[in-house]
Amino acid sequence: MLSKSVLRLVRSLDSRKGRRQEGLFVAEGPRLVGELLGHFQCHHLFATAEWLSAESQRISHVPHTEVTPAELTRLSLLQTPQQVLALMRIPEDNAPGPAQLSGLHLALDGIQDPGNLGTIIRVADWFGIEHIWCSMNTADVWNPKVVQATMGGLSRVRVHYLDLVSFLSSLPADFPVFGTSLSGQSLWSELLSPLGVIVMGNEGNGVSREVDSLCSRRLLIPCHPTGHVTTESLNVAMATGIVLAEFRRRQALL
Repeated sequence: MLSKSVLRLVRSLDSRKGRRQEGLFVAEGPRLVGELLGHFQCHHLFATAEWLSAESQRISHVPHTEVTPAELTRLSLLQTPQQVLALMRIPEDNAPGPAQLSGLHLALDGIQDPGNLGTIIRVADWFGIEHIWCSMNTADVWNPKVVQATMGGLSRVRVHYLDLVSFLSSLPADFPVFGTSLSGQSLWSELLSPLGVIVMGNEGNGVSREVDSLCSRRLLIPCHPTGHVTTESLNVAMATGIVLAEFRRRQALL
């Protein structure tokens, strides 16, 4: 039987304050937990007998508790529990310094929706982005909704929180910063590079004025055909996918 203290612990991890106090985050479901087990320290697993039997060798060193489907339902933060819930340790943020950066990076300026953040991490993983730099007012990466939406992308993408203005200001002069903007130049015709930081802005307000002033180039995803009356803007996660796809397409042509 699950104790009240265990239930309180898991419930506390639904809040940012609770996650910071405990140093833990929640991951649920066979696929997601399976992805994360090899990359994060597991504090404890709660799983059905079926899942534990199938994964017995893999989790032999992991503290775990067998629970019934009914108990998992009580424990889960999802509407539909999925066989296993894991409490994982939040790792230390050992971010590389600006002088150590290479390749293509993402910067997120005030992304608020957990689903958007999780999807952006998943897209970044697909396109080989290893580091995402977030402003302090961006949604918490360890929010259960974010973790679920990454679909395991957190195994390979490192997410850092910092003063984005200070970070961009400290980059080497030859490290380009690409800002996304409705007043930018067409993504299809602008010169792109396999080196730099791509800045995606807040869902409603876009890139902040302070961050925009540090962008060396501004990019627009044009609608088709030009001048066509269409929706006001794209979802930020969708826009991230389009921008990264074009950067990688150009890189493949080099």
